[in-house]
Amino acid sequence: MLKEFKEFIMRGNVMDMAVGIIIGAAFGAIVSSLVKDIITPVIGLIFKADFTNLFWVMRDGTTPPLDGEAYRTLAEAQAAGAVTMNYGNFINYIITFLIVAFVIFMLIRWVNRLRRATEKPKEAPAVTTKDCPFCLSAIPIKATRCPNCTSELKTG
Repeated sequence: MLKEFKEFIMRGNVMDMAVGIIIGAAFGAIVSSLVKDIITPVIGLIFKADFTNLFWVMRDGTTPPLDGEAYRTLAEAQAAGAVTMNYGNFINYIITFLIVAFVIFMLIRWVNRLRRATEKPKEAPAVTTKDCPFCLSAIPIKATRCPNCTSELKTG
């Protein structure tokens, strides 16, 4: 059983998959940082909002808000034990997904373009039929008589 497991692990496609998963996880971390640290602040400036602090308090926590009206930040609400719906984080995840999907689309588009450029054009199949000059039916190229109209055909 151990030998079979070792053979399974050492197959090329399993190793390729492992490398892909590791690179995918690293790529996900990079995209998450791009969204959280670069794109979200720019969008926040444009719309005058910080997405990470967009939340809805469903139930107040054990500690009421300091000013008696509302929690100013998500961290403050969570520290107070409030139950919140964090739709700002959801917006960040949607932006992250769209960026990853676009990058994967561009990568696949580039690979397909590269593949088409390196493919050899397919050769046309050899001609195996000709048209009978009398009835215009398709007949074998070596035929001396048309099987449809029985006309004698010139060879050569």
